[in-house]
Amino acid sequence: MPARTRIAALALTAAAALALTACSAGSNSSSGADGYVTKGKLTIATSQPAYAPWVDDNKPASGKGFEAAVAYAVADKLGFSKSDVTWVRDDFDKSIAPGPKDFDLNLQQFSITAERKKAVDFSTPYYTTSQVVITTAKSKAAGATSLADLKGDLIGAMTGTTSYTDAVADIAPSQQVQVFNSNDDAVAALKAGQVDAIVVDLPTGFYITGAELDNGKIVGQLPAVKGDTGDQFGIVLPKGSKLTTKVSDAVDALQKDGTLAQLEQKWLNSQGNAPLLT
Repeated sequence: MPARTRIAALALTAAAALALTACSAGSNSSSGADGYVTKGKLTIATSQPAYAPWVDDNKPASGKGFEAAVAYAVADKLGFSKSDVTWVRDDFDKSIAPGPKDFDLNLQQFSITAERKKAVDFSTPYYTTSQVVITTAKSKAAGATSLADLKGDLIGAMTGTTSYTDAVADIAPSQQVQVFNSNDDAVAALKAGQVDAIVVDLPTGFYITGAELDNGKIVGQLPAVKGDTGDQFGIVLPKGSKLTTKVSDAVDALQKDGTLAQLEQKWLNSQGNAPLLT
């Protein structure tokens, strides 16, 4: 083989080796042959900090809070005891971006979308959101206990959202529902007394009433509009994880035996957190 040909062949071989190395380094999963990050352990990620009602007191290992409880229920279905679960913290955006992961499972109220599925795997849904009416303690809407009680109030919602659709369809207020470009604008209007209440999805409602409003209050949940499935939350796994089917099977089993409904009632719907408005 001529020297020039040998050099070209060696260059091609080196380039191929580098490409394989790069592919390996860019893999979305850092797990072992059995699919787990650490053999004999289940590594679960959540946010830092993690807020109630998803995780109580920012302590996921306590198993208290809806997502913490769901995580341990899934772990049990996978054959792991509570002592074999390891918790790590991960940024929301980083968790659903392409690249290696330091977790087996991740629960942070991730809505399942086609775009996100390009970078990570999702389990079947463990929770579907509803829409809620929120207000402040000083508002006249604070005392509402039914949809009829809200009909005379000025209601706001973000334009183009399920929140707006449900506000119009379910509450059917006597005054036109006020539209805003963002939830931030809607919250600002509520703070300024320009509307009596606003409609948002339940997770957003928990956050806004707890972190953005003084004496914020969730008045209650709206009944689902026919055909509306809401945002579905799924457990995130590394792309191509060997555990995805097993985790989905675990979630489906928890749905079938009523465990998810019980946990939802305990952590999300009980104690007046978000009563259903009828």
